[in-house]
Amino acid sequence: MSFADAELTNDSFLDGRLSVHQPRSGYRAGVDPVLLAAAVPAVFGQKVLELGCGVGVASLCLGQRVPGLHLTAVELQSDYADLAGRNARDNGIQMDVVRADLRSLPASLKAQGFDHIIANPPYFSRSQGTSAQDTGRDISLAGETPLADWISVATQRLAPKGYLTLIQKAERLAEVLSLTDQRLGGVTVLPLAPRNGRAAELVIVQARKGGRGVFRLLSPLVLHEGDRHERDGESYSPQVRAILRDGAALSLKI
Repeated sequence: MSFADAELTNDSFLDGRLSVHQPRSGYRAGVDPVLLAAAVPAVFGQKVLELGCGVGVASLCLGQRVPGLHLTAVELQSDYADLAGRNARDNGIQMDVVRADLRSLPASLKAQGFDHIIANPPYFSRSQGTSAQDTGRDISLAGETPLADWISVATQRLAPKGYLTLIQKAERLAEVLSLTDQRLGGVTVLPLAPRNGRAAELVIVQARKGGRGVFRLLSPLVLHEGDRHERDGESYSPQVRAILRDGAALSLKI
């Protein structure tokens, strides 16, 4: 069953370039999918698949930055999938939204290879902590699909030389790396630190199917200016502000 309009907010991303409907309660997209989209080195005409798209923010940010992409988004929860399709139409971005479990993709998707696969898998393991009361939020934050399945399915669906780009909790980086097999190479990790002198809380991980590059651990991207929170209001660093407001790319090349 879809959300009623009264259950939704209409939120701006990329300084108003995107207008996105999302539920007032439940999982709500923030800056993470915007940063994920910025790190994808896609170019005109390429095919992109997002696993677990939610309301579509990551794919739509990517489509806004790079014209002419062939976007496909998979979402398990039908109400979120409906919102993703609505958001794509409202923003004039062509995106095919498929309601499916990523472990049981339809034959039409299994027959394709994609130049890019992006994902923001649940940050927490189902074995840790308690479930959220809201079903949508619970599935988005923990879910029933192991991280191993996310990476395995993504690897299978990548075309040769295609890129996998995902964002995840820093504490799960070792797990992510352990799940990238010999089919993925050139692994690059970008830590995302909240402030100078603070440990990274998130990482963006990118790998290439058939890549032969060495493992690279980049210097952290610092999200906020200053060593601590001193005032209300926006405090993003200039590079992050350019990504969030202007739709700038986030290069993972040295």
